[in-house]
Parts: sequence; structure tokens; C-alpha cells
Amino acid sequence: MTYRALALSVATLSALLVPGTQAQGLRPSANRTVTPAVVAPTQQRPADFIVAVVNSEPITNNEVHVRAMRLRAQMEQDPKAPDMGELKRQVLERLIDERAQLQHAVDTGMRVDDSSVDQAEQTVAQQNQLSVAGLRRQLAASGTSVTQFRRELRDQLYLTRLRERDVDARVRISDLEIDQYIAERLNDKDPAAQQFNLAQVLVKVPDGASADQVAALQAKAERVLSRARAGEDFALLARELSDSPDRVSGGQFGLRTAERYPPLFVEATQGLPVGGISGVVRSGAGFHVLKVLERRVVGMPATIITQTQARHILLLVTPKFTEKEALAKLLEIRTRIMAGKADFATMAREHSQDGSGAQGGDLGWANPGQFVPEFEEVMNRLGVAEISEPFISRFGVHIIQLTERRNATLTEREQRELVRGMLREKKIDETYVTWAQDVRGKAYVDRREPPQ
Repeated sequence: MTYRALALSVATLSALLVPGTQAQGLRPSANRTVTPAVVAPTQQRPADFIVAVVNSEPITNNEVHVRAMRLRAQMEQDPKAPDMGELKRQVLERLIDERAQLQHAVDTGMRVDDSSVDQAEQTVAQQNQLSVAGLRRQLAASGTSVTQFRRELRDQLYLTRLRERDVDARVRISDLEIDQYIAERLNDKDPAAQQFNLAQVLVKVPDGASADQVAALQAKAERVLSRARAGEDFALLARELSDSPDRVSGGQFGLRTAERYPPLFVEATQGLPVGGISGVVRSGAGFHVLKVLERRVVGMPATIITQTQARHILLLVTPKFTEKEALAKLLEIRTRIMAGKADFATMAREHSQDGSGAQGGDLGWANPGQFVPEFEEVMNRLGVAEISEPFISRFGVHIIQLTERRNATLTEREQRELVRGMLREKKIDETYVTWAQDVRGKAYVDRREPPQ
């Protein structure tokens, strides 16, 4: 079961758990993920009646109201959120689509057994850092029965497996499509389609400076240029010598299009490769030395990425070894390591229940997106050599130690595979829309007016 199986529709499972609590994990599925969130219903339900029938199955006003209330709770900070009337209209359309798809799944022989629902329930509990018993208590406090929750989980499993079978599995991206996409992007001469990131060292020339002062400052800029071209770290030079406020970030301007740079900078760096350094450039502010950090065509993946090397210790949660016990055990291990009484790699080999344990917990060099987003959020907050607090994931309980970060240039093959993934996601979304319309078009839908 993929993680996406729990969350194809935000609307169905939203408002069933505590917002903002997210799981940490290791390897993601190839699909997008959404973490269910729940709020307790706070308003009395309206009178119930049938608002639509899909084939022979009714959709009630209460179903629409509850789903709409959940969505509105998620959107309350969104200024573009629709009003309640429009939201209910959208929810009804979605429910009609879902009923048609669920009926199609059953009619075509698809089945979801109880063990799959059990696993899904366990996963949702772990994502929200709860035991299954704790999850059920929270559901009860929010006014949601376990039976209702498990029914919605089962529906989501049906919908996701159906989409994976009828849409995702049929989408292929050819090498020719990749070639055409790359050629179109690279041949786009629109300045707005080109982005690049520059860094600078600014030697500021004060207003009213004498000719001797200007000459001395220019000589300083020339020395900076010589040191940069000799291979010294440009970011360190910027922090040490630049008179610009951006020196704290190593002189970086950030990725932006050409029209957002001074024309002087664009002209000075035009034709330079990534890593190239301009000559000394004079502007009204002073003398600049510029370095090209990155060039990117809009719609193309980055050519330079930050890779992360980390290691972790994973303890699995079982009926005989609870999350509480796992958290306490990892906290004890972390305390020993922090006190210098134990080594992380040794502790990983002795205790980790992950395949990486034999390698001291080493996860190797990882590209962005290689781990699920929640795991990366914990990892990315760490400084080099820092060890995280114990945290719960759908896999169990972890601690992470960041060992190193580095910038790496993707190979042409790696860039092509990223493009393939981008195109596949786009084609899947487009194919799904057509497929969903076709499934709905084959269903009999009878809309009902509210009783007078």
C-alpha cells in the first residue's frame, strides 16, 4: 500500500485528526502525499435529506455539510476561499465523482480487505504521533465514530487503487517527449524564461570620493577578483570583504529572472558558465565582482542541488514494544551519545531495526525529495553533527544525525529523469481528469431539490 492510498482526497479525511501533526518517514512512494487532518464539528448538523442519487446510492445533505465544514476549517486563513454555498456545491460534485468511482471499482472486481484498512488506520495514527487507541479516543472526542473513520479509509483505499490501476499505471513518458520538452525550454528566448543566481562582492565607493580613494578601492576589488579566480571560497570572501548587506548570505542575490537584475550585471555575466567570475564591474554604488552560481530555464529542474548525508536509528513499534517505550529508549541512547559515552554508528549497529543499521545507520548521500517530506523537515533543520530529538514516523521511532551537506551538479541522465517525472505527473493529472469524467458520464446521476 502506498502512502497516497491514505490521502488521495483531502476532503474525505480532513477534519478527523489534529491539524499540523505530521509523520516522519524514510522512502516516499512515487506519488504525492497529503496528511489527513481533523477538527471537531462545532456546529449542529442541518436537517437531513437526499441531495443526489448516483445510480442507486444516495448522497445526503448531512454528508455534504460535514465535508464542507471540514474543508472550511482548513481554508479559514485563505482569503480566496469560496463562500459556504459555493463550497457545498464543489463538495457535492466531488462526492458524486467519488460515488461513481467507488461503484466502478466494485463492479470491476476490486476489493479492499480488513487487514488493509487496519494497516491504513495504523499509518494514520503514526502520522499523527498517536497509537491506534489514542487515535480512536481523539476521533470520539471530535464526534467521529471508528466505524465511520474506517469506512472513509476503505473508500480512500478503493479510490487510490483504482486511480493507480486505471490511470497511473497506463501513463508512460517516451524519450522523444523528454527531448521535445527540453528543446522547447532551451530554445525559449523570452528573458522571463531564464533564471540565474549571482553572488557579489561589493567594494563601496562613497559619495564625493577623491580620485585616489576610487583608485584604492578599485585596487581592492581587483585583489578580491584575483583571490576568487585563484579558487578561494566566494561566499567567505563576500562575508569578509563585501560592503553589501547580502554579505551575510555569501553575497547571493537568489534565483531570479534577468529583468530583476541590473542590466550591467546581466551584461557582465552573459556567456559565463556556472562557476564563472566576471571582471570588476563599476556601478553607481561602487565596484562589483560577480560569480554565476546557477543558471536555470523555467520549467527545467535545477542543475545544482544540495545533497545531504545523514544516519539514523529506527526502533519498530509492536504490541510488546510501545511508542512510549521506543521514545524513552532512543532518548536514553541520544543522551549517552551527546555525553560522549557512546558512538552513534555503534548504537545504530546495536539497536537500529532498519536495513541501514549494519552500516551504522548511514543513509548515504540523498537528493532533495529522496525521503518523504516530513522526514526531510526534521533532517533539514539539523546542523552538521547535530542529533535530532526522538520522533515518531509511520515506520516507527527515529533519531537522526546529520553528517554532511554538499552541493552537487546533476548529470544529464539525472536531469532527464527529473524531467520524466515532471512530465509524468502532469500527464497523470490530465489523464485523471478525462478518466474521471468518463466514469461519471457512465453513471446515472439524479439531483434532488431540498424539501419545501
